[in-house]
Amino acid sequence: MSNENEPTIPPADGKGTGAETGNDQEPAFPTVPEKEEQEELKNENSLDFPEDDFKALEKAPGEIADSAPQVKTETAEPEGEAEPEDGMSFLDHLEELRWRLIWSLIAFVVAAIVTAFFSDFLVNQVLIRPLKESGPNIHLQNLVPYGQISLYLQVIVFAAFVLAFPFLVWQIWQFVEPGLHETEKAASRFIIFFISICFFSGIAFGYFVFLPISLKFFAGFGSELIANNIAIQDYISFFMGTLLTTGLVFELPFVSYVLSKIGLLTPAFMRFYRRHAVVALLIIAAIVTPSTDMVTQAVIAIPMIVLYEISIYISAAVQKKRNKKMMEEGVA
Repeated sequence: MSNENEPTIPPADGKGTGAETGNDQEPAFPTVPEKEEQEELKNENSLDFPEDDFKALEKAPGEIADSAPQVKTETAEPEGEAEPEDGMSFLDHLEELRWRLIWSLIAFVVAAIVTAFFSDFLVNQVLIRPLKESGPNIHLQNLVPYGQISLYLQVIVFAAFVLAFPFLVWQIWQFVEPGLHETEKAASRFIIFFISICFFSGIAFGYFVFLPISLKFFAGFGSELIANNIAIQDYISFFMGTLLTTGLVFELPFVSYVLSKIGLLTPAFMRFYRRHAVVALLIIAAIVTPSTDMVTQAVIAIPMIVLYEISIYISAAVQKKRNKKMMEEGVA
């Protein structure tokens, strides 16, 4: 029996089920009324962005950035670019260097003109004289057509460099001096004179000591049946190389003085490394000496060792003066 109180579901089409009506087809799905469909579309449209928002999105990125709130940040403004201690910029230094080079070139040309007037004396009495005094078994010969022209030009250039050396050093020092500290400037009160004296002393040692000993050794070595005919280009190379080497080696006291004056070198340090320095100087003498014999190496090594010892005394004198000055400042 069926329960009268049980609710009955009306058929979808309102005509009853297919079994009751005798229709074997499946029941059709319910359709949505047009009114409900319109309301649903209206609700979907309500989810869209407002028109004002679309206009905001269409703005250019620059306009959006301008319309955004600006956050002010306080930054320390630079007080100004740091200027060099000497008040000169990089371009000013280049201009200064250019003028120093121009003046050096002018001085070199003037010295070359002066030495050109004495070229015969420099060749005959200065260049060839040590070779003549070395012995009768050694002679010069020219092997190329332009050999003597090249010889005269090299003698003029070398003599002009030696003559203009103090002025060239002064120009270099004038360019470097503005960038030095006060202590470094105080260490160079007589720097031009000191460098020139050391250089000319080395030139004199090379010409009056090193060259005669070396040439006499070369002239007396070997068989008497073999004539020592030396090419003029080889001799001038040996001559200038020897004098330049001795001139630079004799700058060792100046280097020791400057380093001791600014406190980078002490006599205790030089005494402690004396043995190492002697070995190093012997190696340097073997490298810079034009020949391979022990005599010429000893001739150049012994003065270097003597200069090293002199440099120790110079450093000790400078340190003693510095210590005395520091004590006086401490008492004051």
